[in-house]
Amino acid sequence: MPRLAHIALIVRDYDEALAFYIGKLGFTLVEDSYQPEQDKRWVTIRPPGAPEQATTILLARAVGPEQEAAIGNQAAGRVFLFLATDDFERDFAAYTAAGIRFVRPPSAEPYGKVAVFEDLYGNRWDLIEPAS
Repeated sequence: MPRLAHIALIVRDYDEALAFYIGKLGFTLVEDSYQPEQDKRWVTIRPPGAPEQATTILLARAVGPEQEAAIGNQAAGRVFLFLATDDFERDFAAYTAAGIRFVRPPSAEPYGKVAVFEDLYGNRWDLIEPAS
């Protein structure tokens, strides 16, 4: 059965992206391997507590002006990724303390608690605790 294995996220620099996603959001490093034939790294991460078979984010370093222009704007200003949590208050407090910039404050919606934050490049994410 097909499944979504990776989602590519265009970044300026692997190490600054890892510092943000691992250091501030608490993601787990899955793989960081140098690919000499392409002079790039294969870097994958996943949210904290996600199972081993979960979809990962592939941090893809931008190459050339077209890709560089997409850094921070992969969804044309819309929310790009949705980070589900089992404890909205805990994670909102932790991310706020880590200096994460929320561009929409928490709100209670029919589908759950949600707030919008930006990653280090400006891509927008929903932090969401689905309604039970």
